[in-house]
Amino acid sequence: MATIKCRNITFGNIQAILFDKNGTLEDSETYLRSLAQKATRLIDAQIPGTGEPLLMAFGINGNFLDPAGLISVASRRETEVAAAAYIAETGRGWFECLKIARQALDEAEKYIGETPSPLFVGSLEILKYLREGGLKLGILSAATTEEVRNFVANHQLSNYIQLEMGVDEGPSKPDPVLFLQACQALGVEPSATLMVGDSVGDMQMARNAKAAGCIGITWVGKSDNVRGADVVINQLDEIQILED
Repeated sequence: MATIKCRNITFGNIQAILFDKNGTLEDSETYLRSLAQKATRLIDAQIPGTGEPLLMAFGINGNFLDPAGLISVASRRETEVAAAAYIAETGRGWFECLKIARQALDEAEKYIGETPSPLFVGSLEILKYLREGGLKLGILSAATTEEVRNFVANHQLSNYIQLEMGVDEGPSKPDPVLFLQACQALGVEPSATLMVGDSVGDMQMARNAKAAGCIGITWVGKSDNVRGADVVINQLDEIQILED
């Protein structure tokens, strides 16, 4: 058990902390923007006229990526369905639309390649510090479980992370069942577990699962993106363990 302090808020009797991945530990903005732009170009080449509305739906405006937009916070399955809905407006059958969307995203991922996105400054240090402080740590992401595992392997985080969990076929954020499953896998109670994330979905999920608390991080200074957080931070090193 540890007491965690963030700014002027203190959380007592904490056993575990769950982190989101994209936009929390990982600076994935360049990757996500490239993925959305490439997938949109591929879809627009097949179905002219879908490009502009699709980019807006993904949360891309020029070179700006909305951290609360679809490509930033949705699961892969949700992204496919949303893209397919725009294609369906052209009158094509639903299964064909899903296939076009899935193939475009697959091809876009292959095109961009496997170059891992960098960690945000301080991510490695905070994970090491919290783990050495006796806390159990996990990643709970809307990305696929495979992507989470690759992220942990690429950045050599396996000494610090006890749970690598993404969204595959089942429910996605903000469904609290994800948080409950993650806590069960770590062997801790939700009431002894904190959530650290950069989206409203992270906050809602943890709140509805009766988590010990929600820490919203906004590297871009937009507290609206983490509405519902108990405390909002701009750097991960604002998470501190209070010594007994």
